[in-house]
Amino acid sequence: MISKRTLREFWEIKAIKTEQDYNQALERLEDIFHAEIYTPDGDEAEVLSILIEKYEEEHYPIGMPDLIEAIKFRMEQLEMKQKDLAEVVEITSRVSEILNRKRKLTLSMIRKLSTTLHIPTEVLVQEY
Repeated sequence: MISKRTLREFWEIKAIKTEQDYNQALERLEDIFHAEIYTPDGDEAEVLSILIEKYEEEHYPIGMPDLIEAIKFRMEQLEMKQKDLAEVVEITSRVSEILNRKRKLTLSMIRKLSTTLHIPTEVLVQEY
């Protein structure tokens, strides 16, 4: 059996440029994921995490969530009903239209939703 120290001698941290590099980095990170911080394995895990994250951002970008779905999701998390949302935006008759994509959010509504529901404004200002 090969010791961890011997395995490290075969592993060289390098930029992740290909899918093969990415998969190798993931395998290595899995091996050392629970390493103690301030140890060689811990340092290697930290560097690999950064490299993997950079590769994933470039090759597997995650787009913005749909703004209406984000509102509905947040309402569900907070156990809010439409009437609760109406109190936030201060327009009772329009909430159903907003959630059914028949009425757009106003700037005032975006500010209130962002502040109250903690949804980033970049999500709320999207077109739908």
